[in-house]
Amino acid sequence: MSDHIRTRRDGGVLEVVIDRPKANAIDLATSRAMGLIFRDFRDDPELRVAIVTGAGEKFFCAGWDLKAAASGDAVDGDYGVGGFGGLQELRDLNKPVICAVNGICCGGGLEIALSADLILAAEHATFALPEIRSGTVADAASIKLPKRIPYHIAMDMLLTGRWLDVHEAHRWGFVNEILQADRLMERAWELARLLASGPPLVYAAIKEIVREAEGSTFQTAMNKITKRQFATVDRLYSSEDQLEGARAFAEKRNPIWKGQ
Repeated sequence: MSDHIRTRRDGGVLEVVIDRPKANAIDLATSRAMGLIFRDFRDDPELRVAIVTGAGEKFFCAGWDLKAAASGDAVDGDYGVGGFGGLQELRDLNKPVICAVNGICCGGGLEIALSADLILAAEHATFALPEIRSGTVADAASIKLPKRIPYHIAMDMLLTGRWLDVHEAHRWGFVNEILQADRLMERAWELARLLASGPPLVYAAIKEIVREAEGSTFQTAMNKITKRQFATVDRLYSSEDQLEGARAFAEKRNPIWKGQ
């Protein structure tokens, strides 16, 4: 794997920590290592939720390592499975991912955060897309950000590279919760354990529907759901968990999810 990525596994939760001083920037080798980690997370039936964060208190991730680029890492090089940071282009990732932003989150770091399903942020976190100043394009953010927050705010960030504090990021809706720094990981694990106790087949269906519906009309997506043309929906509707959910509701008890 990589000396710059630390993982911790506890029950159904996997914690992934970017630990590459000083700014937790990502070079090609680190990106490839992250891709393998998230691929294995995706494919491990025992793992249900991932948390991604950065080491230290100053940087979550400064994105692409420009020093590595200056030394020969190609900006269009082999980032590995899942693309930059292992998350942006990882196919069929149908499990929840929580991003815990512990400081500066910019460039590719912000793109990694945008690839998560929930974003928690420390109260000193800041956000920016400064690629405009280095003569390159924030490719994934250019696709995703205008769909997540108001268009004109997204374009402001992309065209000017200006910084947002955590409160503005929360106001525009791409941060779910603002936390004191010493509460950030505690809350991330609290939320991860809550999700890990939930129905994994339902989560998988939600993620596939949301992902696929982004590029289709409402009725097209609805038809695919009702005709069970999404693999995750078809599996859910044929599962023991589907019956367990109905039984538990009728019997007024908590369901026991088996993921099958």
